[in-house]
Amino acid sequence: MSRDPKYDVAIIGGGLAGLALSIQCVRAGYSTILFEKEKYPFHKVCGEYISLESWNFLQDLGVPLSDMQVPIINRVMISSPDGRLLESPLPLGGFGISRYTLDHLLAGIARREGVMLAECTKVADVIYRNNSFIIFSGRGETEATVVAGAYGKRGNLDAKWKRQFTRVKPNKLNHFIGVKYHIRTFFPEDLIALHNFEHGYCGISRIEDNKCCLCYLTTAANLRKSRNDISAMEQNILRKNPFLDKLFANAQFLYEEPVTISRISFNQKTQVEDHVLMLGDAAGMITPLCGNGMSMALHGSKLAFEEIDQFLQGKINRYEMETQYTQQWEKNFARRLQAGRWIQRFFGSTILSNFLIATLKPFPKLVSFLIRQTHGRPF
Repeated sequence: MSRDPKYDVAIIGGGLAGLALSIQCVRAGYSTILFEKEKYPFHKVCGEYISLESWNFLQDLGVPLSDMQVPIINRVMISSPDGRLLESPLPLGGFGISRYTLDHLLAGIARREGVMLAECTKVADVIYRNNSFIIFSGRGETEATVVAGAYGKRGNLDAKWKRQFTRVKPNKLNHFIGVKYHIRTFFPEDLIALHNFEHGYCGISRIEDNKCCLCYLTTAANLRKSRNDISAMEQNILRKNPFLDKLFANAQFLYEEPVTISRISFNQKTQVEDHVLMLGDAAGMITPLCGNGMSMALHGSKLAFEEIDQFLQGKINRYEMETQYTQQWEKNFARRLQAGRWIQRFFGSTILSNFLIATLKPFPKLVSFLIRQTHGRPF
């Protein structure tokens, strides 16, 4: 076991929020280490649609989106379990790109800029004392002045720190599973579709290389009902929706097995935990049907960097950094999360989704209004 030199910033988790924060910190002249338990590139459960509010920010980080010919998405289609349909323009729109590609690109930028990228390194604990942190990982001990947690929906540190959302009994907001495939099928480049089924919904949109991302969210109870067999659940539950039945029948599935994640929670989370700034899904997760978690992660990294920068320059103290970050996070994202939780109540239920589609169909301006409640502005 070794002892690292002291870093200005240590980041736990190398997804979008962690990588984006690391690049901003190192460009500002701060020594930065990022811990990632996997090795790039790798797949993860994600809808892989990003709101166009993030376009300029990603290009500023160094991702050459304008040269990549990524699909631009400006329409949404929503179906109920029995096949009723609603279509609408997307007021801002978005684009499709896989996390496999995007995270790999950002990791390459981080390395080139000088981030100490510790791949295949799991963090076991973080202790704050004497205005500094000690991070315990497979590397040994690492000291840092500022620590950010960007490790995703649920990590071992959440349980160790006994974060409030981990102690909530199973309910309608915290007992979900996610399943993702990459597929090839005929699907319009400018469209994202959300297909409801019993106790869940499935999104599909185009990504790079003429592929589509197919990702669905459902309850753990649905999987148990199918004897924990994903294929059986897809056959007996998802494919009752005629659009999903046609999709599963005709698509070429590019994974031997899907990428999965369990115990997904949409319960409220804190943005600071024992002086660690939380980013991305670790700070709060928007329902995937809103298609905006990736933009929130990127925007959150910018908000965190602005406060970290002020703190490391000595312009504010640690309490002010933590308080101002929490306030900015709430200002930018609290309304989106609330809107997402409300809208999700109508998804996954035949009666409620039929009601929602029938109610909204004659009022396209109302559809646009609801979509805007879950999206932000370019940052």
